This record gives sequence, structure tokens and C-alpha cells, in this order.
Amino acid sequence: MGYRVAVVGATGNVGREMLNILAEREFPVDEIVALASRKSLGTECSFGEKTLRTLDLEGFDFTGWDIAFFAIGSDATKKYAPVAAKAGCVVIDNSSLYRYDPEVPLIVPEVNPDAVEGFARKHIIANPNCSTAQMVVALKPLHDRARIKRVVVATYQSVSGTGKEAMDELWNQTKGIYVPGQEVEPKVYPKQIAFNVIPHIDSFMEDGFTREEWKMVAETKKIVDPAIKVVATCVRVPVFVGHSEAVSVEFEDFLDEEEAREILREAPGVLVVDKREPGGYITPIDCVGEYATYVSRIRQDPTVDNGLLFWVVSDNLRKGAALNAVQIAELLGRRVLKKG
Repeated sequence: MGYRVAVVGATGNVGREMLNILAEREFPVDEIVALASRKSLGTECSFGEKTLRTLDLEGFDFTGWDIAFFAIGSDATKKYAPVAAKAGCVVIDNSSLYRYDPEVPLIVPEVNPDAVEGFARKHIIANPNCSTAQMVVALKPLHDRARIKRVVVATYQSVSGTGKEAMDELWNQTKGIYVPGQEVEPKVYPKQIAFNVIPHIDSFMEDGFTREEWKMVAETKKIVDPAIKVVATCVRVPVFVGHSEAVSVEFEDFLDEEEAREILREAPGVLVVDKREPGGYITPIDCVGEYATYVSRIRQDPTVDNGLLFWVVSDNLRKGAALNAVQIAELLGRRVLKKG
């Protein structure tokens, strides 16, 4: 016996990826529905060998449905997620709306699976920010061994994190550079993204940090350990898919780089690719379409006591969003719903 599953926002980048991953991982589905806004009504979406036509989210009755994956913005989620939850459908939400709600578990299954039991308070589970998800998968096994005191991270985030319009803007600006008369002015981003980097993701806060940087701090504390100090600089780069991070970690206890490498090799969801030679590391283009969080360039930090440096790369549409959501559903099924 399988589940009745709804994918809300099925026409977007993340929604389509959720459908792909549900099919790839053979999630036990008895019935599945693709939901979207009225303007996308009837749009075709693929689910394995099946073709789904989107239905109108407005007025959809979630009664009798087991799980709803939400891949829409916070405003629409605020309107429709409580409706689904009230009908008894468990919402797995990819927006930022519920991530910081103390009554809603924020889950990365490799890191804090026990938190799934907290879904019952609101019938909602939050999916973390894409940049946080991949980082904490690498941090948690190291934290268990040597206790992390402080994390300093610089991110190199692809344009797919902003959505399809951003991917189109990068493509069109790149073409425009080579074709006179076809230059494209920035619309999605405040500056040109093609052949450039932008140290600004989400809105600025009063302290000078952006909300994206704040999210990494708050979510790491909620998922891993509130005692960890985190500071981030988040940068948008001209890459279509795949987020990268340069991570500096200071531990309470000494952790040798060789031991760290072995710990990460055994860690769930992590693949270590770390050869000290040209090409002996993972880049964003290598991770597209993959499930794993890749760790490379592991080395001691000589500037602090008990420090390590490493490079983390993952497909942000997968582990950073859709894959993590499906893994939450799998965890929910094993621990709570117990169907399939």
C-alpha cells in the first residue's frame, strides 16, 4: 500500500525535480497529483513514464491525501499549507516560511532524523535552505567527533537557486556579450551576472548581512547545535546548477585531516573526492543530477587551533531542495506513517 501524494508548484524547477526524484527513488505512490496556480492550469509534467496535467491549487481538497510537497513561495505557502495540514495531509515545505517556527521541525535526514517526530504539532515539516542543507551534511559527522565551535563559510551559489528567470538571464546575458546589439540589462539581479559574481543574495538586514547569510546561521543552529557560532558570506556566481562552499571550521578538540577524511567517507550522503592534483576535486558541473554532497580539499587550518578547511559541492535543486524533501517523506514513512 502506497501514499497519495500532491506536488504543489509542480511546474517550477524544484517541483519538477521533486517529481523526477519521487520516480527515480520509486517512492511508494498509489496516486499523485500535480498542482499549480491557475495560470499554469493544464501544463504537462513528467512523473516517470507518466504525464501529469496540473490541476488548480485554488480550492483543491487535500482530504485523504497523505503528503503534500510544497515548492511555491512563502506567500502562497502561508495561504495553502495550513489548509492541507488541517485536512490531515502532512506538508513538506520548501519555502522559508516555517523554518524558524519552533513548532515545526527543520530536517536534513542524515543529520537530525529524530526531529521528524515533531511533525504532529502542526502537520508541517520544513525543508532547509539549499546552502545550509549541503553544509550540515558535512558538518554533523565531524561535530559528533570533535565538537564544532565556529564555522566561517563563503558560498558560491548558482542562479538556479533564484529560479528559471535567473537561469534565462544568465543565458541571455552570456549570448549578448558575444552578439553585438543583443546585450541584456539586469532584471532578476541588481548587476550583470554573466562573467561576474554578486556578493548579495536575498535582502540586506540592518547589521549588513543578507537574509541568506542569516538563514545559514539560524538553520545550522536549529539542525545541528545551537552552540555553534556561524558566519557566512553568500555570493551568486554565473553557474546554472550546483552550489559550492568554502568552509572553515574550528573545533573544541583536535581533529587530524586524515581522520576527518575517513569520517566523511563513512558519513551518510557524503562522497569524498580529494586528490591533491589538478582535477582531483569536485566542481558544480560534476555534481549536477547527483544525490551526494561532495567534499574536497580537506586540510588543516594553520591559523587557528583545531581548525580544518574543506570544499563542499552539491546539486542545489536536488540535495538543496527536492531530494531532501523526498528523503524527509521517506523518513516520515519509515518512522510514522508506515505505508508502502
